[in-house]
Amino acid sequence: MMKSAALVIASAIALSACANLGLGNTPPPAAASPVPTWKDAEANEFIPANQRAASTLIANAGLRIDPARPLIIATLANINFLEESSTFGRIIAEQVSGQFTRQDFKMVEMKFRDKVFMKQNVGELLLTREIKDVAQNHSAQAVIVGTYAESDKLVFVNLKLVRPSDNTVISSVDYAIPMDKNIKTLLGRR
Repeated sequence: MMKSAALVIASAIALSACANLGLGNTPPPAAASPVPTWKDAEANEFIPANQRAASTLIANAGLRIDPARPLIIATLANINFLEESSTFGRIIAEQVSGQFTRQDFKMVEMKFRDKVFMKQNVGELLLTREIKDVAQNHSAQAVIVGTYAESDKLVFVNLKLVRPSDNTVISSVDYAIPMDKNIKTLLGRR
């Protein structure tokens, strides 16, 4: 009987030790994801990637665009649903427009203009049949348009500088962005 009691007590102590070490059936509590720091935000490559793409678009266009004449940018569209976009498509358009402005190009801010095709929660989308009209109304020499395509691990982005008078592509650039948690959120995925 004493042996049995000692065995029960020893077993209870051993099980208690296993539970305290996380070796029992109960999973350990999930570690909270660290809150990003200002340094993390500064090191993020999303903005610089979009700025580099805009600079490449400008460089590839060369003398075919005049910095003194207006340009317009459309919200980037989802390649599979060209009338749809996301926060991802809108923020890239903003960052590309900003880079053109920093390089002394005259960008027309479409959010403050009338008669532009606007779809709630999408942004300024310019469909092919509308490019000529919008560009003419704003005296734009060219329009920056773009699309993006999602894959499991990357988002592929295409930007084009298009002359609206004849729909000729003056310049283009392709690049990819890694599909991380932030990009998934911008795309509306959770």
